Amino acid sequence: MKVTYRDKASSNEEQERAFLCLTPVERIYAFFDLMYQLKDFPTQANIQKSDNFIIEIKNVKY
Repeated sequence: MKVTYRDKASSNEEQERAFLCLTPVERIYAFFDLMYQLKDFPTQANIQKSDNFIIEIKNVKY
């Protein structure tokens, strides 16, 4: 295993290049996957039910 140390700017550039190499459809799936992963992220926000439009992803298989 190789460990490399980079500064924030070069790391962001590499992530951006990798993201831009994806097709538009793959970008949407990557966004949905990120949304799904963030659902379990700890937060202190109070979740209130409302009549607003909500996207809820139960299970992602693509």
